[in-house]
Amino acid sequence: MFIRNDKYHLLEQGITKLNNTLQEGNLQEIFYILGNKKEILKRNLIAGIFRGIGIGIGVTLITALLIFIMQKIVTLNIPVIGEYIADIVEIVQKSR
Repeated sequence: MFIRNDKYHLLEQGITKLNNTLQEGNLQEIFYILGNKKEILKRNLIAGIFRGIGIGIGVTLITALLIFIMQKIVTLNIPVIGEYIADIVEIVQKSR
């Protein structure tokens, strides 16, 4: 009887430790999400929308920054770079 009690106590400790580990890692929530197809679809749709918005805002800001920097370079009238940018502007205006 003592051996069974000892094994039961070890098993109970192992289960308690496993339960604490799962709760710390939020694995219970992950298992719920993975089991629910609608939840997966909803989360991925929302994540995709926000990624798209983030990419759009990021590209807009970087493009605006590059245009601002190019305008400042042209106004500095640096010989090589200014001529190169002027040629690009001329080519774009001719293609219109």
